[in-house]
Amino acid sequence: MSLRQNVHMNPSSRTEAQQCADEIGVFQHELGRLEREGILTLSDDQRRKVADHQRDLLAKLTQVFDIDRDAQSRQLSIGMRVASFLGALALAASVFFLFYQFWGWFPETAQVAILLVAAFGAFGATFAIQRRDGTGYFTKLAAMVAFACFVLNIAMLGQIFDITPSDKALLPWAALALLLAYACNLRLLLAAGILCLIAFVSARTGTWSGMYWLYFGERPENFFPAAVALLFVPHFLDHRRFDGFAATYRVFGLLTLFLPMLVLANWGQISYLDFDRSLIQGFYQVLGFAGSAAAVWLGTRRHWPDVVNTGLTFFVIFLYTKMYDWWWEIMPKYLFFLVIALSAVLLLVVFRRLRTSRIMAGGNP
Repeated sequence: MSLRQNVHMNPSSRTEAQQCADEIGVFQHELGRLEREGILTLSDDQRRKVADHQRDLLAKLTQVFDIDRDAQSRQLSIGMRVASFLGALALAASVFFLFYQFWGWFPETAQVAILLVAAFGAFGATFAIQRRDGTGYFTKLAAMVAFACFVLNIAMLGQIFDITPSDKALLPWAALALLLAYACNLRLLLAAGILCLIAFVSARTGTWSGMYWLYFGERPENFFPAAVALLFVPHFLDHRRFDGFAATYRVFGLLTLFLPMLVLANWGQISYLDFDRSLIQGFYQVLGFAGSAAAVWLGTRRHWPDVVNTGLTFFVIFLYTKMYDWWWEIMPKYLFFLVIALSAVLLLVVFRRLRTSRIMAGGNP
């Protein structure tokens, strides 16, 4: 039995179930078109068997995974995801400020007990809700509260016992966020864990150069080791069961790589490199152009639209910032923006030809 057949008969996630439902819709639309054009005609018995099978399958998928069966349901699900995301952030912030609002009213023993009960209680509630929540929306709310409680736990226990703040606190935060992300298939918690890891690795890199860990952002090169590590994670971990996780690692890796390059391309004096500022800026400008172009090429070759879009965005940003440096002061403003518009048209023509050449090389479907 092929992998595709197994996915259709026994989907293991909501993403696979939604893919099955979408393909049923495409099949029904194409079958209707073929029948109207007289290319294919099914007997009444065949049409009834197909319709019954697809109806039963959609009913089963809807019951187990709460899939979207039509375009209207899909639009409502998008609204639910947005509401879930905003609700998760707001609820986590509410818990955070609730603790700080009334914290001084409790004795030290009660403070420690409240922190421990809140952290472990929210963690357990997340998995209890997950078992009953097929959509994942309420699981996301509970997971964000659990993460916020755990962050408060570490931070406020440090205040209670007068522990010196350290970047090491980022490691347990990242560990819990990643645990919840992989256990509940939540990209929002994956992003939180990745941000904690980026901050920890960058702070460690800064301390190795002799700076205090809180000032790691003053040297953008501190982010490069974290960027390289994030880009390699999808090659060593199998994320086929986790929708969008590999793309999330790649996008955060590229952001962590190109944003420092963009800063250094304009403010070379904050670099570790001990060269003339203009030379450093020119080096990172060339590196930014080459790196973003390489990302577009690699993303196109590997069929990674997230990498293509991120690389293309930074290529355009590097291009336009360079145009600003070259021509803003010497050109009339109407001519400057005309050059920008013409360059945008040129990029459209180039990428359209690249797209056409890939279609011709791949052949017709």
